[in-house]
Amino acid sequence: MNQCAIALWNKEEYNYPMAIDFVPNIVPYLQEDDSVHPCMLVVPGGGYCFVSPSEGEIVADRFRDKGYQTFVLTYTVNMLMNEPLKDQPLKDITRAVRLIRKNAEKWHIDPKRVYNSNYSESGNLCEDACIHFMEAAETNQEFEDISARPDAGILSYPVITSGEYAHQDSFRALLGSDIYERNDRESHDQLRHASLETQVSEQTPPCFLWHTATDGLVPPQNSFLFAQALQEKGILHALHIFSKGNHGLSVANSEWAHGRFGEPYCMEQNVNIAQAIREDRILMPKESKKAFLESFHEVPTKEDLQQNIPNPEVALWPELADAWIRSNW
Repeated sequence: MNQCAIALWNKEEYNYPMAIDFVPNIVPYLQEDDSVHPCMLVVPGGGYCFVSPSEGEIVADRFRDKGYQTFVLTYTVNMLMNEPLKDQPLKDITRAVRLIRKNAEKWHIDPKRVYNSNYSESGNLCEDACIHFMEAAETNQEFEDISARPDAGILSYPVITSGEYAHQDSFRALLGSDIYERNDRESHDQLRHASLETQVSEQTPPCFLWHTATDGLVPPQNSFLFAQALQEKGILHALHIFSKGNHGLSVANSEWAHGRFGEPYCMEQNVNIAQAIREDRILMPKESKKAFLESFHEVPTKEDLQQNIPNPEVALWPELADAWIRSNW
């Protein structure tokens, strides 16, 4: 765990079977003054299989520079697609919001200005928290009277729908690898509950969404569907569609394109799993083990980075999101 990380759970509270000595946590990036600031909880994406370093510290630094107290959340993932996450990521993010509000005075945060900034599948997680925050029952009396509802969500190329335009692997990691094949009432109900355009209510917080028109992994229809649902419920929102760009653009600047994301601490659970596989504490067939270990990388390879091209149009989104927040709060 990063030496600055703040654990979200006591050991007796957290029991995800594939944690492998990992405990979900937040890493703070705080202002150096005693003024009260808004807060941005940065929640990287990764298809519920990893927590992407390219959407962590580099984003937190951008919003800290704009006057926010920022935190990066490392939540529970299902790297091997063998242990459905169910509501554990929801529990992680709602505990993070409660922990931030509990320590608002200590960390110089306005508890009425706590926002989530999320990416790809974590858009599903964060909007799950925005919509289903009442369902994440808090068993620790220390937190049970603290609201887990964020004051707004910043959704970057979010995974929203489990239907026609779904990124199915995200829902397989969350609900089970066979969720789309089961074709029974339980699986249908689970997929509908996770399809967030069907779950918006008057209690859903305001949202800022952005997507690129050419996203081939998570189609922009995800953002269209969610914006339409927000419009129908009269929820304050903004939607920006940029003309081009691949999925996973993060802050889309030259620093991102050259792989200067900051520390990859949010890969901790994955690193622990990889080490357990090397040591045969997690058993895999020999060929599968070899293929997995050869393909596993804690940080992007040079080949990965070659696909990253700065996008000046998209790189404006943090300024747009900040302006939207400051215009409405």
